Amino acid sequence: MTDKNSDEKPDFARGIPAGDLPEGAMIEGTLGEDKVLLLRRDGQVRAIGARCTHLGAPMGKGIVVEGEIRCPWHHARFSLETGEAVGAPAFDPLPCYRAEERDGRITVTGRREAASRPATKAPGRVVIVGGGAGGHACAEWLTRAGHGAAVTLVSDDPDPPYDRTFCSKQYLSGKAERGKTLLAPESFYSGDGPRLLRDRVVSLDLGAEEVVTAGGERLAYDALVIATGAAPRRPDLPGFERPNVHTLRSLSDADALIAAASGARRIAVVGASFIGLEVAAAMVAREKTVTVVAPDAVPLVSVLGEAVGRFVQGLHEEKGVTFRLGREVAGFDGQALTLDDGSRIEADLVVLGTGVAPRTDLAEAAGLALAAKDEGGGIAVDAYLAASAPGIYAIGDVASYPDPRSGQRLRVEHWVHAQRQGQHVARALLAGGTSGEAAAFTETPFFWSGHYGTSLRYVGHAGSAEDVRIEGEVDKGDFAVTYREDGRDAALATCKRDRRSLEAEAAWDREARTA
Repeated sequence: MTDKNSDEKPDFARGIPAGDLPEGAMIEGTLGEDKVLLLRRDGQVRAIGARCTHLGAPMGKGIVVEGEIRCPWHHARFSLETGEAVGAPAFDPLPCYRAEERDGRITVTGRREAASRPATKAPGRVVIVGGGAGGHACAEWLTRAGHGAAVTLVSDDPDPPYDRTFCSKQYLSGKAERGKTLLAPESFYSGDGPRLLRDRVVSLDLGAEEVVTAGGERLAYDALVIATGAAPRRPDLPGFERPNVHTLRSLSDADALIAAASGARRIAVVGASFIGLEVAAAMVAREKTVTVVAPDAVPLVSVLGEAVGRFVQGLHEEKGVTFRLGREVAGFDGQALTLDDGSRIEADLVVLGTGVAPRTDLAEAAGLALAAKDEGGGIAVDAYLAASAPGIYAIGDVASYPDPRSGQRLRVEHWVHAQRQGQHVARALLAGGTSGEAAAFTETPFFWSGHYGTSLRYVGHAGSAEDVRIEGEVDKGDFAVTYREDGRDAALATCKRDRRSLEAEAAWDREARTA
């Protein structure tokens, strides 16, 4: 028998007893230097790579749903049949291996060649405005299908597409080098890959079906994908225009903040948002003294509720972060913040975590329909993520789409959700657009947030955190908190309960498809 409690992984070249792998089981082992996951589903034995190609999560702690295996950390999805990464945030496939069951033993004999992709319809000329999460994911999927040369990705960011989550987490804290943030090597944007045009789009000519750039190019399109994202809000307060007041959105912003922090001792973070608190954790990692100022009585209370918000606050306080809650900022004189009660917080630099606004200027000037402000604003799209003019789509932070579970419009500012919307539009284009074989977008929103080694997962969407059901012990960091709206489970926040999070996401995905 294989000792499932042993740290030593079985050698699949030598094989394991077939009885050690009953229906539904997964066992991690090795094949030479490779880490391999062996599993049995529907009576069939399969062998795939045991580590997620995104950030190395152990796939054996994930779940299998409808022929796909889901990563426990960041919910990437892979085909069991081909290993292809079919759902962000992973793009690279899992390796697949040949598994044989004979004479009561199961062995793995080597890698299988990658399966050929089925032929897809040519999408025509595709112009993507914005090189963030959604824009890159759309371009990557089209390139993977063999149509990269038809794609022009226009980005006003000086850097090629990168993982923005690193800007407030690994890169900002000094735990990852700058090059590790890139979503693809520079070579991806040459040859048969998409064209990366570093320029700023100044207008959309819907009549001529062209995109006009600041550099004077007019890019004709058959399909236009607007992925302009959002811009940080900078409150109109005295002193917030000073050079030692920073926002954090781009890799360049992170560079500037890292450089400024090198000569600073006291950091003030305005806003106890996820970004604000992740910046606080990163500055603590750089041995800075950090104070967080926010108007709420509890950090993140409107999203996570009081219990989880206090838990997160405690994680930061244990590391020395000081909170000034229930307070508004009145101004900054370059050396100290003044609060609404007249008190002062000395700060060598200030970081704003005060939210973002969707970048809708181009769409509004072109006459595209926008969502109402009470719906979160953004570009109004239909169930296929198509905007109000033919051949135009909007994805990511800028898109307001109809959520099939709640029946309401949502504009979701999550990295993975933007990537999945980009992949969905790419699939729609390859299927001939909304009039072809494309399906409605039904992915469940998901994000994660890290605080000193403690990770929170959040699936679904809830407009408030007033109606909650708590499982486990929040104060001990082992919990699942369900947020309810209109008598239904709308969202789930978990800590150390990754499987619970995956199962909720899968169930809500199914519910959305049948809504």
